Amino acid sequence: MSQQPFSSAALRGAVDLSALSSRPGAPAAGPGQQPGGAPAGAPAGGVPGRSGALVQVSDDTFESVVNASLTTPVVLVLWTPQLPESLTHLRDLAERARTGGGRFQVAGVDVADSPGILQALTPVLQQVFGQVSSLPVVMGLLSGQSMPFYLGVQPMEQVDQLLEKFLEAAVQNAVTGRVEVGEDDGPGEDDAAADEGEEAAELPPLHQEAYDAIDRGDWAAAITAYEKALAQDSSDELARLGLGQVTLLERTSGMDLAAVRQAAADRPDDVQAQLDAADVDLVGGHVEDGFGRLIETVRRTAGEDRDRARTHLLGLFEVVGTQDPRVTKARRALMSALY
Repeated sequence: MSQQPFSSAALRGAVDLSALSSRPGAPAAGPGQQPGGAPAGAPAGGVPGRSGALVQVSDDTFESVVNASLTTPVVLVLWTPQLPESLTHLRDLAERARTGGGRFQVAGVDVADSPGILQALTPVLQQVFGQVSSLPVVMGLLSGQSMPFYLGVQPMEQVDQLLEKFLEAAVQNAVTGRVEVGEDDGPGEDDAAADEGEEAAELPPLHQEAYDAIDRGDWAAAITAYEKALAQDSSDELARLGLGQVTLLERTSGMDLAAVRQAAADRPDDVQAQLDAADVDLVGGHVEDGFGRLIETVRRTAGEDRDRARTHLLGLFEVVGTQDPRVTKARRALMSALY
């Protein structure tokens, strides 16, 4: 199986899709919609399967899927009706999402109807595979980053191992949202009962408000929703993680990533340059690099500069999750740098 190498500890080698998701004319999903434009609880257009586990994506709705991956792991599948085996593989992956309790969502792209997505992703895929020689193309999307998995139909026992690594990476990067799924009763059965069950298991209103804002790319509105949720319940850990993640995304949304990294390399004593670079490291999945950068900044600074670096690092710990082993390790290193 050809796949992009990645570990459960970091998303090194992931490719940023933010430029692709901001194509002119690509509307975001409206309130109450699943990524891909299907209303919550309604069957996804064009692809068999329930909307929770499986959605259909078009050129116009690709942005909403990239945004959805900020909070929930997404497996993107490019298929075509001209190759029935590619549709069968899509269904198999959707079944894994259902039986796995909605730990990830499958987004299907019919490249015959939406060739723009394949065209936009081709440079990314060429970095890994050289050329796109067969369908389906299967990729992971996590925090707006793409991880090309494989080309062509692969044995599901091997795919299962890959999915498990993907989900481990999601947990390590605090992308732990789930989609609501029901039992697969098979094609042709009445979905009303399943839809009713999905409606009954709605997200808390403020969490839904935040998710809708993320789908629109409205970071400020998402931050406000999470802050309200925490004001109502200070123990709401999902809201705390969501707030940290969206705040980070808002901070980095206008940054030129290459320029930020170059500035940090050119000015190692510039605290702000190191803070910005650490943010970019985390958004790119280089969590340990970001932590290490700020620990080193704490080590070689003093006074207000040291406190700025320390406070920023503590904030990034909240983004990743205080139970993450990388945070535990970095806390020990921080204590050593301070004392």
